[in-house]
Amino acid sequence: MPDAVVIGAGPNGLVAANLLVDAGWSVEVLEAQDEPGGAVRSDHGVHPDYISDLFSAFYPLAAASPVLARLDLASEGLRWSHAPRVLAHPLLDGRCAVLERRVRDTSAGLAEFAASDADAWHRMYETWSGIGPDLVRALFTPFPPVRAGLSLARKLRAAGGLRLARKLALPVRRLGEEEFAGEGGRLLLAGNALHADLAPEAAGSGGFGWLMSMLGQSHGFPVPVGGSGALTAALVNRLHHRGGVLRCGERVTSVVVRGGVAVGVRTTGGEPVDAERAVLADTSAPALYRDLVGEEHLPSRLVRDLERFQWDFATFKVDWALRGPVPWTAQGAVGAGTVHLADGVDGLTRFTAQIATGRVPDEPFCLFGQMTTADPSRSPAGTESAWAYTHLPQRITDDAGGPDHITGRWDSREQEAMAARLEAQVERFAPGFRTLIAARRILAPPSLQAMDENLHNGAINNGTTALHQQAIFRPTPGTGRPETPVKRLYLASAAAHPGGGVHGAPGANAARAALRAHGLHTLLHRAQRM
Repeated sequence: MPDAVVIGAGPNGLVAANLLVDAGWSVEVLEAQDEPGGAVRSDHGVHPDYISDLFSAFYPLAAASPVLARLDLASEGLRWSHAPRVLAHPLLDGRCAVLERRVRDTSAGLAEFAASDADAWHRMYETWSGIGPDLVRALFTPFPPVRAGLSLARKLRAAGGLRLARKLALPVRRLGEEEFAGEGGRLLLAGNALHADLAPEAAGSGGFGWLMSMLGQSHGFPVPVGGSGALTAALVNRLHHRGGVLRCGERVTSVVVRGGVAVGVRTTGGEPVDAERAVLADTSAPALYRDLVGEEHLPSRLVRDLERFQWDFATFKVDWALRGPVPWTAQGAVGAGTVHLADGVDGLTRFTAQIATGRVPDEPFCLFGQMTTADPSRSPAGTESAWAYTHLPQRITDDAGGPDHITGRWDSREQEAMAARLEAQVERFAPGFRTLIAARRILAPPSLQAMDENLHNGAINNGTTALHQQAIFRPTPGTGRPETPVKRLYLASAAAHPGGGVHGAPGANAARAALRAHGLHTLLHRAQRM
């Protein structure tokens, strides 16, 4: 009987398992898919000579994560690579807002939009330099972040206190207008906010856009050399080297609860897997509580709150094997690992408004990845392994694109129509793009969910990033911690605080909560410092 069973071998599940084995626990990880990694996987599925990331691709949060840093994954072979430029947001007139690797270069580029914006970016980064490390530590610890929060509070007072807090609570449109005279800085903030499901007018979107922009400036948007699967491989190898067990193709169908205590799980074949000390679930909150535990073991208030649980946007993704580099009209996009494609902040507002009303956007905001630019090992020299994704409504009521009439059935006709719409948006900014396509793969929302059940209809953050479902409201009001109403059962996925992104914090928080329940949390902390 293992000390702990971990449901799911996504990055959070693997982080949790690694921390538990570090503390001396025996651990068994059960993964429904035939391979580990969750949304951190890569393959040769588009073209045999090209490496494509199936889901996530760029990892600023991983680069900044103290959780992953303590695991020393470099010793397991993980290496990082950076594109010459971090991020670009081109405009149709040839101008381009560029997040460069160096602050002075970013500032110089923004000065081309408005001279005063060079100083504005410097001031913004100086604020980040003063509070960023403490903010990241506070963000990646269980809520409330007592120890890290005290240090952060002192730094916040020195950085402007309530005035800074106000800035971070602003909608990103307003924050951009207050901080920058020109369009460049506003584009960087707003585009980064839409890495989540935060419209330019949403409260708190300014804080998220600022966080992602400053992470990009301080840590870049790195990628694992050889594909995102290299990050998963490092976590798996570390687990194996420390005696942990990983079983793929083992779907858990229920958590066994006796007397209000989780004592193990059952798999599809009916096999019981008992757990001596804890069960940790790297699953969505609705899946854990409704499907695996059952409402009969839960407080009625939690059951009612789950009815109000909100998923983030659906996602539609296309991977390409390109014969040559993307022919961007705006030269600032050349050499950028990530490229945002939208007609300014107004275009982002129009896009999110269409999603809010259930309509498939006619001109989708594209997050475009140039993977060979970021990591030359991804495809032959002179070519590009690329992808783009866009957001969609979770429930489609209409299609703003007119004659395509996409309904959300996602049959072959609708997939082709949406892929063509994505390619048309790229073509606007890079005429001739389509002529470079040697092969492509379409991943509609149902396809993403089939490959990773946590990606509900393509929701990549395991629940909305909006303020009403963050911190003490994540995944439901009054939670905010990995503990659940079932004793010895812990939520270890991005459904728990602090939410989406590849940084390992939900898994680490769950592992530490399980250890703390047995008086072993201090032992783990000492072991990791040795």
